[in-house]
Parts: sequence; C-alpha cells; structure tokens
Amino acid sequence: MMKFKIKLFTTACCLLCYVAAQAQIKNLKANFASPGNAYKPGVYWYFMDGNITQESVKRDLVSMKAAGIGSVLFLEVNVGIPQGKIEFLSDRWLSILSYMFSEAKRQGISISLGIGPGWQGAGGPWIKPEESMQTLVASETIVSAGERNAVVLPVPAEPKPYFGNDGLTAQMQQQRELYYKDVAVVAIPLNDAKPLKGYKEKALYYRGPFSSTDTVRPNIPMEELTGGTDGINTKDIIVLTQKMDSSGRLNWKPTRGKWKVLRFVSRNNGAVSRPAPLPGVGFESNKMDTAAIKKHLDIYVGKILKDYQFDTNAEGGLKALHIDSWESSSQNWTPAFIAEFKKRRGYDPVKYLPAFNGHVIGNTAVSERFLWDVRLTLQDMIFDNHASYVKRYAHNKGLKLSIEPYDLNQTSDIDLGSFADIPMAEFWSKGYGYNTAFSAAEASSIAHVNGNSVVQAESFTALPTEGWKQHPASMKDQGDWAFAAGINKFYFHTFTNQFLPDSLKPGATMGPFGVHWDSGQTWWSMVPAYHSYLSRCQYLLQQGRTVADILYLTPEGAPNVFLPPPSALTRDTIGDRKGFNFDGCTGTQLLKAFVRGNEIQFPGGASYKILVLPAIKTITPQLLIKIEELIKAGAIVIGQKPEISPSLVGYPQCDQQVKEIANRIWGSAPATTSVLNRTYGIGKIITGGQLLELDGGLYPHYDATSAVLAKMGFAEDFSTDAPVRYTHRTAADWDIYFCANSSDKPITFDARFRSAKGAPEVWNAIDGTIKPVKYFTQDAGSTTINLSLDAHESCFVVFSSDNKGTQNPGKLLTRTDAIKDLSTNWQVAFDTKWGGPAKIDFKELKDWSTMENQGIKYYSGIAVYTKVFDIDKAMYADKGNYYLNLGEVKNIARVKLNGKDLGVVWTAPWRVNISSALKQKNNVLEIEIANLWPNRMIGDAKLPYDGPQNGQWPDWLINGKPRPTKRHSFASNTVYDAKSKLLPSGLLGPVNIVQISGE
Repeated sequence: MMKFKIKLFTTACCLLCYVAAQAQIKNLKANFASPGNAYKPGVYWYFMDGNITQESVKRDLVSMKAAGIGSVLFLEVNVGIPQGKIEFLSDRWLSILSYMFSEAKRQGISISLGIGPGWQGAGGPWIKPEESMQTLVASETIVSAGERNAVVLPVPAEPKPYFGNDGLTAQMQQQRELYYKDVAVVAIPLNDAKPLKGYKEKALYYRGPFSSTDTVRPNIPMEELTGGTDGINTKDIIVLTQKMDSSGRLNWKPTRGKWKVLRFVSRNNGAVSRPAPLPGVGFESNKMDTAAIKKHLDIYVGKILKDYQFDTNAEGGLKALHIDSWESSSQNWTPAFIAEFKKRRGYDPVKYLPAFNGHVIGNTAVSERFLWDVRLTLQDMIFDNHASYVKRYAHNKGLKLSIEPYDLNQTSDIDLGSFADIPMAEFWSKGYGYNTAFSAAEASSIAHVNGNSVVQAESFTALPTEGWKQHPASMKDQGDWAFAAGINKFYFHTFTNQFLPDSLKPGATMGPFGVHWDSGQTWWSMVPAYHSYLSRCQYLLQQGRTVADILYLTPEGAPNVFLPPPSALTRDTIGDRKGFNFDGCTGTQLLKAFVRGNEIQFPGGASYKILVLPAIKTITPQLLIKIEELIKAGAIVIGQKPEISPSLVGYPQCDQQVKEIANRIWGSAPATTSVLNRTYGIGKIITGGQLLELDGGLYPHYDATSAVLAKMGFAEDFSTDAPVRYTHRTAADWDIYFCANSSDKPITFDARFRSAKGAPEVWNAIDGTIKPVKYFTQDAGSTTINLSLDAHESCFVVFSSDNKGTQNPGKLLTRTDAIKDLSTNWQVAFDTKWGGPAKIDFKELKDWSTMENQGIKYYSGIAVYTKVFDIDKAMYADKGNYYLNLGEVKNIARVKLNGKDLGVVWTAPWRVNISSALKQKNNVLEIEIANLWPNRMIGDAKLPYDGPQNGQWPDWLINGKPRPTKRHSFASNTVYDAKSKLLPSGLLGPVNIVQISGE
C-alpha cells in the first residue's frame, strides 16, 4: 500500500510539473506573439537647449507610440544647435516636463531621467568649487640649511581640464583660479632619483576614454612587485603642515642639507556638466561626497519631480533615474580623503603623498602599492558616497537606477555597474564610430552574475559620417550581434525632439551625431515592423537566465575594464561568442559566490563550470581565501600561482599570507610544461602547459580553456561549422537559443544544441510564427538540427519539456517554382512636395540615383510602384503557398495586394507571403518604397543655403516667413554638399512570384 501511495504521489507531482510547464510555454508563446510595452525598444530622447514646445513633446510621444517604442531616456543638451526660447529649469520648462511625464504615462511609455543636465554626470551652476570634483596638486620648493630669507611656498596652479577650457564660462574660470584648499606640507630630502614611471596615470590625474584612446590601459598593473629603485625612507620625511601659515610662509628651517618642500592643495579638476544646455553649465559635483550629490539631486531632480505624482502601477511615466557613461575623467582627491584612507586602509597616507608627484617613497614597489591603495580608496568612496546614494535616492522615490559604467571611468566598470538595477552598455553603428563592444560584455556580465533580467544598451550611436545612412536592414546584423552578446533592450541613440514644423524634414538633430531615430526619417511609417522584431527578441531574451560556462575573474583594483581573451570571440570589429560562452566578474562579486555540484553559483542564479583567474602575480589575502574556499568546496579553477599582495595594507605580513595560502592550493612545485590537475578539497586547481600561454595578456587562450572543459566531459553549448552567432537562455522546463546568420549569404547547416528538453521548435521573430522542427536527432543530452537561414536572418530554437516530439533523422528539402516575373512595366508615383514627379512609367526597374530626371535622381521619401497582373491558370491553385520576391530593395518596402496590406519587408529574405490575397485575374499590386535622406540633401546642396548659421536660426524661420529658396529638405545640421556621392535607391528587383513547397 505504501509503495502504491508513493507511486501515486510521484505521478501527481510529475503531472503538476507537466501542467506548469505547459502553462509557462503557453505564456511564452502568447507574449512572443504580442510583447508588452516593457519589451519594446527605447530611444534616447534629447531636448535641445530650450528648443521645445508642449506640442512637439506630444507629437514625439504619439509618433513613438505608433512606431512601437515603449520607453525613452530623457536628457537635455546643447550640441550643434542655436539656443531656444524655453530656458532650462524655468517655470515654463518645468511645466513642459510635467506635461511630458503625464502624456508619457497616458501613452504607456516609460521614462528614465538622466540625473543631470547634459550627459556628463551630475553637476550644474549650483555646484560651488568646494563641492566639485577635486585634484591634488603640489608646488615644490628647495629649502637649504642656513637659508636666512623667509620661505613662502607658492600655491600650485590649477590643473588643465581633461577636455580643455572651452567648456568653462568666464565665471567658472575665475572660480577655478581663486579656489584652493591646503591639504598638507611635506619635506623630503633633495635627491636626483628618477620619477616613478607613469605616476600621473597611477595617481589618477587623468583617465582618458578607453573606447577611443589607444594609450588608455584597461587596468594599471604593478610594474614592480618587490623592491625596485630605492627611494626616500618614510623616516626621513618630515610633515610640516602646522609650520605653514595662511599666507604660505614656512616657519621651518632645516638643520642640515637641502630639502624639497611640497605644498599640497586640493583644486577643482575642471570637469563641467558637458554638454549641458547653457543655463545648466556648471562644475561637476564631487563624486566622493554624499553632501555634494545630495545637493545636486535636490536642486535638479528634486525640482523636476517636486509636483510629480508617482504611480508604480502605471505602465508609462517616470520609472527610473539614469547615470550615463562616465565622461568627467578622474578625481583623485576629496576633503575627507586622509581620514577615509586611514579608516579603510589602516595606515596614514601623509608621508606617502609625494608619490602623487612621482617621488619614490621607500622603493618603487612600495610606491606602487601605495598608489594602488589610493585608487582603491577613491573607488570605495565613489561607490559609497555617490553610486550608492543615487541608488537609495531613486529607490526612495519608487524608481529604479540604470548606469552606463564605462569609458573615462576611474573605478572598476563592473563594480560600478553592479550598483544599477539595470546595467547598460553602449555600441556604435559599425563603421560609423568607436568600437565599444567591450561594454556589452561588461553590462551583460553584471546582469548575469547579479541576477538582473534586463541589459540595456545605448544603441547604434554614430559619428557625423553616418548622415542618415542607417536603416533597419543595414542594422540587422549588428543588432543580432548585440542580442547574442547579451544585450536585450535597445535604446536607439538618438531621437531628437522634433520641434520644427512637419514641413521641415528630416528636422532637428543632435548636431551631426547619432543614428537619427526619429519621426523625421523617410521610412518612419514602416519602422514598426522592425520594432516588432526587436520586441519579440527582447521579450524572449529577458526570460530565464543566460547560459555561460566560463567565468573570467578580473584583476583587483581600479580602474578596470573587463576584456576577455580575444580568442574567446570570433574576431571582427564586433566579435561573437564561441561554443562555451563566458562572463566576467570582479573579486567583490566573487565574494558572494558558492559551490553547488562543482559549479560556481551566485545568489542571482548564475552558474559556471569553471573559473579562470587573471595571470597576474598579485592578489589580496581576502580574495585568495575566498578562492581557496570555493576550490575546497568543489570548484574547478584555472590559474597561475599568485605571489604577493598588491597593497600596503598589512605589509609585509600580507605577502607571507598570500604565499602560504597559494602554497596550500598550488603546492610548492613550480608550474610545468604539462597541464597539471591538482585536487584540493573536492575541487581542482588546473595550471601549467598551454594554460601558461596568454592571449591578450591576462587569460589563457580560449582553446586551452575549452580543452579543459572538454576533458571534464562537457560538450559545447552550441556548435556548427556555419557562420552563426548564438546565445542561450534557460529555465527549469525550457531552453531558448537565439541563432543568427552573421554572413550576407544564405546558409544551410547542421547545428548541435546542448539541450534535449523536448522536441525543438523554430520561433520567427520577424512575423511571430512558430513551427515544429520536423527532422532532428537527440543523444547525450544534445539535439542536432538542420537549419536554413537567409542573409543575416535569425531565429529562435526553443526546447520545452511539454513538447514531447519524437526524433526523426533527415533534412528538410524545399522546392521553389517560378510563377511569374513582374520586373517590367510599373507605374511609379512620387511625392511632389519632395521634388518627385506625380507619376511616371518605369519600363524596367532602375536605381533612382542613376536617372536623368532630377526630381527622381535626388528624391528622398516614399514612392509607390503599381502594377496589374494575372496568373496563368495552369500555375494557380487556391491553396498554393505563394510569395512575392522583391529582389534588391533600397531601402524598405510595404506590399499591398488587391487592397490588402501584407506588411513591411525590411530584411532578407526580401519576400512576403501573398497567398491570402492572390487571385488569378486582375491583381492590383502596390509596393511602397522608402529610400534615405542623403540624395535629397545632396540635390538641395546645389541651391543657396538657408539653414542655421553662426549659432542663429534663419530669419525666415524665426519670423514665420516663406522659405527663400527652393530647397526641399531642412535639417539643423547636415554633412552633405553638392559633390557628395548619391546612394542607390528604389525597387531594383528582380521582382517575381514563386511557389514554395516543403517548408
């Protein structure tokens, strides 16, 4: 009887699990077909320095809603545009923002509010020099024994701002010149020792943009581990702070020899709220002082939200605050630094301060360690007093916080981003900007390790060379790369508030920058189809958790940019993951890890099969103790044996502690030319052999790491010989793989997936269709499928435990039969207001830019191709599977047949199913084609210029008068002239009808 009850209970549990799995996959399918607003793409929504009206705000939001945009990130800037009439933070400006919040709520569009004017950070004219970002500088004066004249120590000059003085107003420059605060006076024996190598970088006087400056290193390694050049003994250093009066007069005479006296002061570092609207230009707030950021948020965010009615249940409206990319360079001082350093590091830094000026204290290694401690302390203070405070401020208002934690960042990118509820990356349009693919690896790693479901990205931003050239098809490949790299929420950069009349297009721009993702685009009425694709992808890629097998530990300390070994990616300007996916994590994150079943896991759900240590000789005892605990508990770790601590904390005992722990883990024998698997506890440390050969300077070559995983019995998560990128999301009852053809050619290939949770299905994010996979085989927990993808086509392969199909070896063959060629004799209608002819006959399909008719040659906009045709009776069947192939399209198309809208065609395969509308006789086919803006702008450049000049709008626009020229296009900024190259445009074909069988 007991056995029967146990069997009945087990059966009931299995049935409940099956029912739950069915419900979950049913929910996935319903939301995939029609994702909610939260999964729709967003835009950076820029207001342009007072050029704003309530009407333009409404027009923007209505156009966004219609286009399928679900969220905006609001910033106001001054970039390449004349100043408008609505002054920043004025009552009228605040009224318009209040309207913006309420209208966005009504439209169901969520808003993230940047925490300061411009995008630099958090500052404005309300920040006083003493509340601003600080730099420690010192003057040096030689003082000799027996000198009778009074010694006055000069005030050291303020440092040159990283971005120069152009962003400073005259008043700000005067404030910088006047402001300083004495910190310390220190005397060192005069010596002729060479300065510490790279001390300005190591003391964080400047931190340049990692994305665009080759000389900026991802981290600052210690160049001397022990000893090095002897320097000044701390016993010989004299602190004279109390010996100097307020005028700088030094009341001290040395009794012997010559001395160098350093007067250290704190000065403003020159960072401003760049590129803020003019009334918002001011100093950046101190990033290490809670009082400074509190004052800023109270004045800026507090003023904006003073009367805002928060509604956490509303789909739209204000939902988050946002910290944009770190672009204020570095800050290496704050008034509380000495006290905080003593508290956090446990020793007094004053006698070591000369190292800020390049003087070697103790020896080179000691000075390096001190500056390592300095950078770590500065980082700690930024985290505790800035990032953490902004997060608490947001949460207290029921808001989330998003952070872009990179570029000129003086801290660890991943650790800074870990304060975000929504980590955010940035990627530039390929070929039109910088390569910031590293930020995608960082943001996705943050989200995966910490258990965040959303990874946002400032997407497709661009330099002026883009010039309205991008469109959905040209962005498809890079967008799919971003999805495979871990991004699952696009924020297009940029949608500029369209405050100009609708007759003036493409309209307002953020200077020459960005991808111009706004209602001024020629193809804007067709873009919802592309947004639907993105929404379906983003919905699925936010479900479950990402599967990654390799966890790369980043070096300790600050700053730090996570870069995987180059071999872990298929190389391109943007790289794709290989069969074993990876994430990066910091020591801070690793302290939260635990081991379960030999896998390293985190509270957020992330799980990894192997941990790879950076190949550096330094590690803090605290982190090494944690690694020891993980290995003892069963973790598998690849790494070289560390030797010493990077810090002066507990020095020199800390080095001995590192050596003792390392000897316990690695043993005392040196690494060998063969790979060594050493059991420790119930885990392993693996080192030696090919693992010693570094790729990129920090980690073993991917092939060496993957060989270890293979030897452990693990198959790659995804494998194929075809050029296909992938990513994998998982939950208890399903696996979702995103697969995309990274080539511009159609491919048919076999792919092996490390999942066998039921029979696979192919989900098409272009049209929302779901089809079972007819032919597949399964063995050893993996499934092999034969797939076909057109150029840059993608699909989702979904495995669900409720889908109990049976494996069926074989390959799906399709047959395509030509039914009718439609490449000749079209009537084409252009929009006359953009210079095209009302109607014209095309005997054959042609590129508009090659035609003699100037109205067509320079046309930009939508043209409608119309044709009437019949189908031969012998070729027609009521239930046939007919497609219209468009051939080559420049650049996006909408197809209507017999009055039925069959949808927008924006990517390969350039075809649409016409079966539901096709007749045998008198078919009326309409194809709307939208090209791009450059051709019209190039044609208009032959006419006199009538746009903004010298920072002023033209008189005719200001006074509401007729336009004085016959130009058709108008933009607040353009990059074209009359000699610029025209772009191919129109329906180029060949166009034909085919019947496809066997799908």
